[in-house]
Amino acid sequence: MGILSTVRARVGSLLATPARPAASAGGWMPIVREPYTGAWQQNVEITIDTGLSNPTVFRCVSLISGDISKTPLNLVALDSNGIWTPTSSPAFSPVLRKPNRYQTFAQLKEQWTISKLLWGNTYVLKDRDARGVVVALYVLDPAKVTPLVAPDGSVFYQLDTSDLAGIPPEGIAAPASEIIHDRWNCAFHPLVGLSPLYAVGGAAQTANGIQNASAGFFSKGGRPTGMLVAPTEIGVDTASRLKEQWKALGAGDTAIVGYGMKYQAIDANAVDSQLTEQRDATVATIAGCFGVPVSMVDSTKQPPYANSEATQRQYHAQCLQVHMVSLEDALDEGLELPAPYGTEFDLDALIWMDTETRSKAAKDAAGTLTINEIRRKFYGLGPVEGGDVVYLQQQMFSLAALAERDAAAPFATPPPAPAAAPPGPTEEEIAAAVGAMAGTE
Repeated sequence: MGILSTVRARVGSLLATPARPAASAGGWMPIVREPYTGAWQQNVEITIDTGLSNPTVFRCVSLISGDISKTPLNLVALDSNGIWTPTSSPAFSPVLRKPNRYQTFAQLKEQWTISKLLWGNTYVLKDRDARGVVVALYVLDPAKVTPLVAPDGSVFYQLDTSDLAGIPPEGIAAPASEIIHDRWNCAFHPLVGLSPLYAVGGAAQTANGIQNASAGFFSKGGRPTGMLVAPTEIGVDTASRLKEQWKALGAGDTAIVGYGMKYQAIDANAVDSQLTEQRDATVATIAGCFGVPVSMVDSTKQPPYANSEATQRQYHAQCLQVHMVSLEDALDEGLELPAPYGTEFDLDALIWMDTETRSKAAKDAAGTLTINEIRRKFYGLGPVEGGDVVYLQQQMFSLAALAERDAAAPFATPPPAPAAAPPGPTEEEIAAAVGAMAGTE
């Protein structure tokens, strides 16, 4: 059907109702207008471009988006045992393999996540076929999308032109049914998300100032700004001449001045201004707002763990999980997946244990998983003949068997011994009795 025909067919007469942009104090504009208190009076603002120029911000954004893009996302179905199992569907699998004509699904996940991290919002336009099934997904430029709310509460999205998504220059207004809107930190309006840049603007601005100051310092040959101090008053012409001579000196040149002058630095050095401590503080602040462990953006701050698995699990729990779950839910609803279908990230591909931990986990899983399941989960190997059986050691017993054993000998109370039978006659007594019987006859 095409994007325009699909959207226009679903808008119908709804656009007859005037809709207003979703208002938000935080806004969805590409400018953090006050990176710190009082900054707007000084005309200080930070844009997404300047925010990304900070190495820590760039690392956090690229790390999170890269890890989400590389983690496989499967179409799953709920089986009769209540377990989500990877599956395929001719209606839903194609768009999860190839979301549009110019991106792989990994690239779409990366763009989806970057938009959400930098803007707080991700807008995805859906394209349907004649059946109404979603066959393509297009991540839009957040600066060209405006959420609209009608007086009756209906939600629309004003979309500006996009050649890749097929939106004409005059733009279109799409109903919420045709847009997947993934958002977070909705502090000011339920339809307007907020980027961490709103919180880290001051730290990023400080870090950029330190970086620019260091660049300027070393561009002058590592010499601090200073002044020549004469013990007596000198003329203006002499002062101008000495200034020009001083400025003309290159790095490593030797200055020769008279009049008893001495050089006195007026710039604070790195130690006095505590540049290293301030840089570390900005790194920790920015990483904390993005939820990234500081050790993953600064290799000098290693955590006290024996292996990397603990860091990976912390990173997943405090940073990636909220984005992954939100993306799964957004796709489930946006693709209109019927029961029992859903989408699910394969976390085993993300949290890959070290060799020692993986070997121990595989050994401990024996008796719970089959050999083939262990080979696939912990080693990425294929099945072997006879490997679909769960093995357990012979000396292990069930609780029912142990209870039955405890109720029987040798643990049960033994019954009383039967009374002893009287002793029988001896051979002599039998012979005497037989002889007596023969004499009587």
